Amino acid sequence: MRLNCGQPLPLLRHTDVPPRVIENFILTGYRFPNYSLRECLLSAFRPTNETGNFWTHFLPVFVFSFYFVEVFGWQGAPHGDSPFFYPFWNYFIGVFCLLMASSMAHLLNSMSLVVREAGIVKRGSHNGSHMELEHEPAEPLTSSYAIPEFGMFFDTFYIPSACLVAIICILSCCNTRQRWRKHRYVIRTLVFLLPFLVSSTPVFYRLLTRSPYSSTSSSFAASSSTSTFFYRHCFWLVVSAVFNISKFPERLAPGRFDIWGHSHQWFHCCTFLSILDELHMIKAEVKAILLSPTLLLPHDTLPLLPGPTVASTYGVMLLLQTTIISIIVWFSWQANCIYGPERDQLAKEHPKKHLKCH
Repeated sequence: MRLNCGQPLPLLRHTDVPPRVIENFILTGYRFPNYSLRECLLSAFRPTNETGNFWTHFLPVFVFSFYFVEVFGWQGAPHGDSPFFYPFWNYFIGVFCLLMASSMAHLLNSMSLVVREAGIVKRGSHNGSHMELEHEPAEPLTSSYAIPEFGMFFDTFYIPSACLVAIICILSCCNTRQRWRKHRYVIRTLVFLLPFLVSSTPVFYRLLTRSPYSSTSSSFAASSSTSTFFYRHCFWLVVSAVFNISKFPERLAPGRFDIWGHSHQWFHCCTFLSILDELHMIKAEVKAILLSPTLLLPHDTLPLLPGPTVASTYGVMLLLQTTIISIIVWFSWQANCIYGPERDQLAKEHPKKHLKCH
């Protein structure tokens, strides 16, 4: 809805919007919670308190894609549609969905209170530490590297565990909208970090056991940066959690960081830096595999271990995303039942309250 004078609806103070729309220590820059789709899209180019939240996860989509496709141009890399890259593409899909869902949620959450409460939940299930490129070794690894108990976990329980954690995180995050609002920032931070602990078990295993590569090989040199990228990945996750819980810097100067520089924007920046280091870590391991002749089999050689399949990669991803969407639809229906009447009332009152240009 636009004013008769042709100007966008005026931005509001925290005292002019419903209490559920107010963010801690953010006093101005609120959009009215009955924007049309067109107005929401145009607000991406207008300084509101959601503008930075949108761009800090929308622009990273292109940065991530740029570094992602670099792998397919490496010497010796299989074709992009090779089963070798199935897990890698699944990782890309997870990160892409995360960044796009987050940016669209911030851009469109002023369409109504129902849309805001339903939300497009930012999920932690993207974590690419579990993106194991399942290579087929030409000969069994020695017992000093491979631990049978962990091998059983990765073969049997790892993927189901990661999916279960993703579902638990979605349920928890959705409930912070309707039941646990008082502790929502702490819960959402824990929800953000929990998948890291589960999804990173292959990395912990990789770093705590002897490298499968000879110390004089090019593969060993290529994978030597894995630990550095992982520790940086962890560092950015911790920093992002601190921003999300502390509400710094707007806590120190309420109203000064309403448009640019508030904690949620820094949270977005730090989470993307963690994702970028995660991608570099995965690429280092991919390069090490491609440089190791003992881990890549000729096309006419049967592998000793099963490699990635469409069902075990894209199939699992599709099943998980379908489950997540079903959960969000259920909470959306509940939100509509709870907040629908308030939304309709606001729509009736809106033209009477905010018709002044500024």
